[in-house]
Parts: sequence; structure tokens; C-alpha cells
Amino acid sequence: MQAYRIDAEGRLPSLQDIPRPTPGPGQLRLAIRACGLNFADTLMEKGKYQDMPAYPFTMGMELAGIVDAVGESVTGFAEGDAVAVFGGQGGLAEYGVFDAERAVLMPDGMSFEHAAAFQIAYGTSHVALEHCAKLQPGETLVVLGAAGGVGLTAVEIGKLMGACVIACARGAEKLAIAQAAGADILLDTETDDLRKRIKQEGGANVVYDAVGGDAFRAAFRACRPEARILAIGFASGDVPQIPANHLLVKNISVIGFYWGGYLKFRPSVITDSLATLMNWYAAGRLKPHVSHVLPLSQVADGLDLLRARKSTGKVVIVP
Repeated sequence: MQAYRIDAEGRLPSLQDIPRPTPGPGQLRLAIRACGLNFADTLMEKGKYQDMPAYPFTMGMELAGIVDAVGESVTGFAEGDAVAVFGGQGGLAEYGVFDAERAVLMPDGMSFEHAAAFQIAYGTSHVALEHCAKLQPGETLVVLGAAGGVGLTAVEIGKLMGACVIACARGAEKLAIAQAAGADILLDTETDDLRKRIKQEGGANVVYDAVGGDAFRAAFRACRPEARILAIGFASGDVPQIPANHLLVKNISVIGFYWGGYLKFRPSVITDSLATLMNWYAAGRLKPHVSHVLPLSQVADGLDLLRARKSTGKVVIVP
């Protein structure tokens, strides 16, 4: 089978022919139908991600496919089931073996492309906004990078939770996509003074930041008292330094957030969240946005789209 792998630290990933794996106890083998790309993949290929697998490994953190074989002691799954998996690795291949406890059954009507684009982006936004920031109806949510993979889901979920959503993104095309996801107010990061405009709207109760840099600094200075800032990621490449004395003036909280970390210390937060999100999808309340679907031979092109911030929503690879 083919797989997109990294052999050792410092080596570039490549498409390789490797043996088809066999599931062990507690594992499922999937015929992979789709794998979602994430900004974290661009860090992982350089060895700079905070949760690196051991080398060698197959890239691809989240995927969807059909159960092809079931290992010993597995219950709740059978051959032929359509499932989504957050494996952390292994998704950019034709087949993969994953722990059954990381798999969820796909609801009727969900496409493999949507399932592969679903878990990390929607899971990140739902847990961050509900569990961590405790976003309340009527509050103002500022989303930085609002047309990106996680940002767009934050707009959608924030609106479902009853917030007034201010979407910040680069250019009219990306802002139109955020508006379609439910954003109430659109700010162009290329032309608008974010601090001034956010303050004109009354200031931010919650800031969802996957960008960092100047956008973070502007939103930080436009926060209301008792605001909560969610540090999701730093797509700009600029990790902002936070003046602690400014935090106490307005009683602002800055919350670091890594969705995958909950798998290690409190997995029920993720499983409960995914159950809620799958129900919302089945009810038609969530509509994943996939801007590009590419074959396995074009993984590098898909990662380039993320690095250059030329995609909206998700990029999905179909083996």
C-alpha cells in the first residue's frame, strides 16, 4: 500500500510503498477514504510539533474510512462500519491501524470528506468555547483567522451558542465565507483597524485566536473586563508576548488550548464533545466547509495551501 511517511528526524516526507498493517488487540484496520490536513501537519513535517510521534511514521492526524479488519477484544465495531478516527498519525495512507477507542461511528448521511474534516476543527472550537471559555449567549466572540480550518468552525459554533460573532480574516472572499457560516460583523485584517473596530462594537468577551501576531495584540487591547482569550495557535508565525500587568487591569484570562492534550488527561471531554457535535451534524446544524480535495500524490500541494493560507475551511486528501 502507499503511505506518506517521514523516515527520520530532518528527513523530508515522501510517498512510499509499505506492507499493509495487521490490527492488534483493541485495534481496527481501516481502508482509508479521506484524511483531513491541519496546520499542525506543517509543523510535524519539520519536527516542530509539540506532540511528535516516534520515527518513522505516516503523517495524517484525522481520517475516515471503512473498517476492514477487527482486532481481538474490540467491541462496538464490525467490518464494513464507516468510522472517523483521530489517530494523531497514520491517516495519509491507503490503509491504517488505529486504537478502537479513538474511533467513532459516522452518522448516516455524513460523507468521508466531511468526517475527515470534522474532528479536530469542530472539536477544537467546541471544547475551547464551551468547556474552557464558557461562552454565554449574548456575549461578543472575536474570531481571528475566521476563514481557516478551525476559525470557521469557531464562527459556526459561536453562533450556535448564541454569541455575537466578529469574524476577522484577510480579504473579501474569506470574509464572505465567514459570513455564510454565521458571522455578524466582518473585519478585514488587511484594511481595518482591528482594535478600533472591535472597541466600536463594545469590545470582546471572548477572543478565539489561531493566528497570533499583530491580530492578537489588537484584539487583546480591545477586550472587555473579564474577557477570556483562547490561544489556539500561531499561524502567523509570530508568538505574542503577553504583558502580565495588562491582564490584571481588566481581569483578563488567557487560556492555552490544545485539543489533543485532553486524550491524555481527561478523554471524556473529547468524547462527550464529539457526541454532541455528531448529533448537531446529523440534525443539519453544522456544515463543514472543504475548499480542496486532493489525491494522495498531492499531499505536498495540500500542505503548501495551508502554509500559504490559501485554503478556506479544510483541505482533504483522498487516497
